[in-house]
Amino acid sequence: MLALRGGKLLTVAQGTIENGVILVEDGRIVAVGDSTTPVPAGAETVDVSGCWVTPGLIDAHTHISTMGEPRILGGRVEVCEITDPVTPHVLARDSLNPFDISIAAARGAGFTTCCTLPGSANIINGQGVVIKCRQALTAEDLILPGTACMKFALGENPKFYYSAQGKAPSSRMGNGAVLREALARACDYRDRLAAAGGDVAKMPPFDYRLQALLPVVEGRMLCRFHCHRADDIVTAVRVAEEFGLRYALEHVTEGHKIIPFLQEKQPCCVIGPLNVGPLKMELWELRLETPGLLEEAGIPFCLTQDSGTEIRFLRAFVGMYIARGLSHAAALRALTLQPARLLGLEQRLGTLEAGKDADLAVFDGDPFSNYTRCRMTMIDGRLYHD
Repeated sequence: MLALRGGKLLTVAQGTIENGVILVEDGRIVAVGDSTTPVPAGAETVDVSGCWVTPGLIDAHTHISTMGEPRILGGRVEVCEITDPVTPHVLARDSLNPFDISIAAARGAGFTTCCTLPGSANIINGQGVVIKCRQALTAEDLILPGTACMKFALGENPKFYYSAQGKAPSSRMGNGAVLREALARACDYRDRLAAAGGDVAKMPPFDYRLQALLPVVEGRMLCRFHCHRADDIVTAVRVAEEFGLRYALEHVTEGHKIIPFLQEKQPCCVIGPLNVGPLKMELWELRLETPGLLEEAGIPFCLTQDSGTEIRFLRAFVGMYIARGLSHAAALRALTLQPARLLGLEQRLGTLEAGKDADLAVFDGDPFSNYTRCRMTMIDGRLYHD
C-alpha cells in the first residue's frame, strides 16, 4: 500500500481537504481523508506537504500521437486522411505510437487520461479513442476499451481542403449536404440490414465505411463536432437532432454569441484552444471570457488545448480564463469530472474518491498558476517523475 500524506487535496467530489491522506493499493484509491485517516503499518509513505493534489487531469480533445511528433518543417501531418471528405473507417488507434513524445509531455503536466482524435480536414474524419498516458509498449496497452468516438467537422477546414481538390464540399451548404448524405446512407444501410433479419442472401453488400457509421446512427457512439463559428455550432446541433445522434460540440469559439441557444440545448461543449491568434476567420472573435460565460449560464463544458505536446501549457492558459470570470472550482471540474462524464468514465476517473483509479497529480502550488510545476503524476497507482 502507498500513502500520500500532507497535501492539499482538491477532491472535486468532497471539496478541499487540508493536510490530507490518500491511500492507494492495486491501482485503486482505497481511502481519501484528513490527517486522522489511519495509515496501515508497513505502507510506503510519500510526503507531499505543501503541495496541491488533484485527480489526474483529463483533456477530452487532443491529437496526442496522431500528430506524429516530432516532425520536420513541411512534413506531412499524420492527423488527417485528406483524400476523401468522408472517412469514418479511419482509426486513431492505428496512428498511436506509445513512444510519441506527446504522451510523456502530457503526463509531465499532470494529465493522466486523454482522448486522442483524428483532425478536422474532413466532414467525417474517423474514430478517436481514450488513452491513459502511461508508459507502454503497444497501442492496446494505452487504450481504454469501449471509448471510441466519431470525429466530425464543419466550417472552414473541409471547405479549404476539398475546394482545392475540386471536390465537394466547397461551401458551408456543401458541408451540410455531404454530412447528411453520409448519415442518410448509413441509416439506409442500417435499415436494410435489419430488414434482412440475418438472411445472408438478403443483406446489402458489405460496406466498410457504412459499417463504421452504424454505431453512430444507432446512437451507440458519441459524435464530436468540430465547430467554431456560431452558425456552424447551430448546424451541428440541427444535424445531430435530425439523425438522433449522441453528440458533443468541439471548440465552440463563438459560443459566447449564442448562450441562450446553448442553454436550451445543453450540449457538452469542449472549449479551446483559446490562446491562438486570428489565423482564420472562424477564430477572429475568440474570447477568453467564454468559459466563464458558459459557467454562468449553466452549460456543461470541458477545456482543451487541442494539441499534442502543447497540452503541457493548458493549465497556465486556464489561469487566464479564471482571471476573466471562470471560477477555480469550475476550471478544475472542466479538466477532471466533466471530461470523465463526457467520455463515459465518471465511475473510474475525475475525482479523488475511494474505489476510483489511482490517477492523480501533485503540484507545488495552484495548478492553474504559471508559477506552478507538476511534481508527480500517478497513473493506476504508479508514480512518474518527482
